Amino acid sequence: MERQSLTRTGTLLRELIALPSINPAFLPPGNPYGGEQRVAEFLAAQARRAGLDVEFQPVAPGRANLLARMSPRGPVRQRVLLAPHLDTVGGNEVPGVLFSPRVVRGRLYGRGACDTKGSVAAMFLAVAETARSGPRSTHTEIVFAGLVGEECGQDGSRALAASGFQADLAIVGEPTGLRVVTAHKGDLWLKLETRGRAAHGARPELGRNAVHEMARVVDALETEYATRLRRRRHPLLGHATINVGTIQGGRQPNIVPDECVIAIDRRTLPGESDRQVKSAILSFLRSRGLRARITATETHPCAALDTDPGLPLVQRLLGTLQQPQPAGVHYFSDAGVLAAAGIPSVLLGPGDIAQAHTADEWISLGQLERGREVLQTFLRSVL
Repeated sequence: MERQSLTRTGTLLRELIALPSINPAFLPPGNPYGGEQRVAEFLAAQARRAGLDVEFQPVAPGRANLLARMSPRGPVRQRVLLAPHLDTVGGNEVPGVLFSPRVVRGRLYGRGACDTKGSVAAMFLAVAETARSGPRSTHTEIVFAGLVGEECGQDGSRALAASGFQADLAIVGEPTGLRVVTAHKGDLWLKLETRGRAAHGARPELGRNAVHEMARVVDALETEYATRLRRRRHPLLGHATINVGTIQGGRQPNIVPDECVIAIDRRTLPGESDRQVKSAILSFLRSRGLRARITATETHPCAALDTDPGLPLVQRLLGTLQQPQPAGVHYFSDAGVLAAAGIPSVLLGPGDIAQAHTADEWISLGQLERGREVLQTFLRSVL
């Protein structure tokens, strides 16, 4: 590793990367590199040393959200939540170089560097240093929540929301390049099926080819339907999109296939409900004389995010960053889950989403430290 002096934030991130916390959905059962427990326990020990109140919120066997609270002296009248996720995706090298953090030319490389252990390090130290640096607030509570399961199913944020937890603002850690993001798209995965009639490949006229019917469905969705989606635009997000990601049909070449299934990814805009989207897709296909039915919804509700940038705490955060206008992103996050539960939520964190999930994931050490400084300044301003 390059010899370079690291700040406390950089040192913490290096330690976090060296503790693999791959979402178990991406690994065989029992793989030693799966799960967030090691990271959660490591941070819990540091939180206690900083004088924070620590709680583990069970989510699944062996997996729990970490809640570290900077409690006020009096009754809680305002609560600010900092909520990065502790899990990462996997990679081709487990536990190779992805989990051996290294510094090269001002960048820290390793799995989770930007998505989102960089946010974990910056947010955790912002809370810990705020707790160490002065007297507690009279009525404002600051909560660091290390969430599990964001990379598949958002189990941690859904458990936190279901518990009735409330806050006046949630800052969800994602690599936004330190831009405050108040809007992101939602996501809906659907399976569509066409049915036909099987026949011998030598007499195809006696059957009805479900793959052929599905080919027409795919073409219609990827062309005319996609064009229709471009007519409605959100000022920060642009238009909704659709992608046909998989197709399965038929058993062998000499049999006319009697069924075919596709899986689609439909990115939604604020104001679109899953029910409306499904109804609109089926209505569109019927209007083109195409026969298909929705057989499954493959995800939990993943609503779009559209937080009012005029909220006082959001304005204060924008002002701390000297950012004139909020930003929007196309990907889904835990912020959508928390906002749907009534918690005003934004995204903010160091790093570039373009580096997330890559074989050489990295984060700028300068931006990492800037992220900790900005968050700490904001927290001090709300106490």
